[in-house]
Amino acid sequence: MTSHLLTLDSIGRDGILVNLELATHLKTIEGRTPEALAGGRVGLIFDKPSTRTRVSFETAAWSLGMLPITLRGDELQLGRGETIADTARVLSRYLTALVIRTFDQARVEELARYSTIPIINALTDDHHPCQALADVMSIQEEFGEFDGLRVAFVGDGNNVCHSLIQAAGYLGFTLAISTPEGYEPKAEIVEAARANCAINGGAIELGHDVKAAARGADAVYTDVWASMGQEKEREERARIFAGYCVDRELMALASPRAIFLHCLPAHRGDEVTDEVIDGPHSRVWDEAENRWYTEQALLYMLITGEERWERMG
Repeated sequence: MTSHLLTLDSIGRDGILVNLELATHLKTIEGRTPEALAGGRVGLIFDKPSTRTRVSFETAAWSLGMLPITLRGDELQLGRGETIADTARVLSRYLTALVIRTFDQARVEELARYSTIPIINALTDDHHPCQALADVMSIQEEFGEFDGLRVAFVGDGNNVCHSLIQAAGYLGFTLAISTPEGYEPKAEIVEAARANCAINGGAIELGHDVKAAARGADAVYTDVWASMGQEKEREERARIFAGYCVDRELMALASPRAIFLHCLPAHRGDEVTDEVIDGPHSRVWDEAENRWYTEQALLYMLITGEERWERMG
C-alpha cells in the first residue's frame, strides 16, 4: 500500500475497506489510542480556511499520541519562493506525516514526489478524499453494506463529487449525479470510476434532472454551489443552481429510509433547507464526527503500514 493519500486511487478498494474497518473500531473506543503513535509529529498546512478538516486532524493526531503542528502557507518560506521540493525534503526531516489543504492538485503531488513521509490531501480544487472516507463510513453505518445502494449527488460536480465518484467505483454502489449543464464532474474521473464499477458493481449515472437522480435514492448528498475560491461567482451560481435545492419535496422522492448527507459548511436556504438538514433524515453531524475516526485510521495506516490495530489496544 502506498504511503500517501493524494486521491482515493492512492489506496484503492482494499485501502478504503481497511480504513473503514479501523475507523469503525476507533469509534467504538472513542478514538482512545494515545500510545499507538506516541512521539509522532503531524504537520498541517492550510492554504484554505478550514473548520472540520483542521480540528478533526488535530484531534486524530492527538488521539494517536502525536503532536499536531499547524502551519499557515503564508508563514512558510514557500510564500517567499522556496520550492515545493525543498520544502518537502526539509519537512520530511522533522515530521512523521504531512497534511495539506491547498488549491492545485499538482502541488500535493509534487510534495509527495519529494517527501519521505506520508502526504495526505486534505482538499484541493479537484479532490477531497478525506471527506469521501467519512461519507462512506456514514453510509456503511446506516445500511451495513454498499451492494445495491443508490446515492444521489445533487449540485456542482466539484472536488467532493470527484472523490465520491471514486468511492462509488471502488465500493460498488450506484452514484446518480445531477448537475446543471456545464457543471458536470471531470470526464476522466467518471470514466475511471466506471471501469472500476465494471469490476466491483454499481454505476455512475450523469444527468441534469434532479428529481430523476433523487428518485428511490438511499442517500441524497449535496454541497455548496460556490466552493472556496469561487466566491465571486456566488450570485451567478445561485441563479444557475436554483432548481437544485434539497428540500422536503425532493427528499420525498427518495427511499423512505433515505438519509441526507452534506460535507459542510452548509449555506442554508441555498443548496439545502433547514427542515432537511435539521430533520430526521439528516446524518450530517455523524458524518462530520466520522472525519475524526477515518483520519485517525488513515494516519495509522499510512505511517505504520499496518492493516489492523496491533498498537491500538
